[in-house]
Amino acid sequence: MRQRLKFFFLTSLALLFLFVFSIVLLLRFIPVPTSSYMIFEASNHGSVSYSWVDLKDMSASVPLSIVAAEDVNFCNHWGFDLVAIRSAIEQGSKRGASTISQQVVKNLFLWHKRSWIRKFFEAFLTPVIEISWSKRRILEVYLNIAEFDEGIFGIEQASQQLFGMSSSKLSLSQSALLAAVLPNPKQRSAVNPSKFVQKRALSIADGASTILKDERSDCFTD
Repeated sequence: MRQRLKFFFLTSLALLFLFVFSIVLLLRFIPVPTSSYMIFEASNHGSVSYSWVDLKDMSASVPLSIVAAEDVNFCNHWGFDLVAIRSAIEQGSKRGASTISQQVVKNLFLWHKRSWIRKFFEAFLTPVIEISWSKRRILEVYLNIAEFDEGIFGIEQASQQLFGMSSSKLSLSQSALLAAVLPNPKQRSAVNPSKFVQKRALSIADGASTILKDERSDCFTD
């Protein structure tokens, strides 16, 4: 009986891994149609705004600003920024040190409420994403599924609804403002920025220029 249970458990685990890995591989090539977080928000608020845009069709300032704001070592880690994690622990940071790769996993497959179960799945799926996708693809998906305002998902919808233009037309200052509302777009605004958001946006713009100069953007810039 014990052997049967063990066999059933291992078989189920293997099938689950194959299923998840198949989805991850598929999403390497096609636009992401939705995410678990979008579905959750739509069920709570009735609808969300979302449309896909390729990374090559975004303003170059968009990925630079997002990386400067959310994961400055994005090109140099394998999904987990151990230096940032150590620093967050030492400083007692409440936010933690989630990388863009981890946030993609959380937004795409999981849920936002903190728990050890979510962290377990996040730790399991993040290396799968890193192995299966290029850094450009990880960043492209992140920019398309991140929430930038209440119910507004993806950089293209955010650009159109908040600034009245395509994401390809965004300036560095506008890109930095959008990046500055993360990770709390429900409390911060890119169109009516508080002093905190304005100050953070200026810092992000400087950081975007810096990572371009010191080649920390090589994995996603041409």
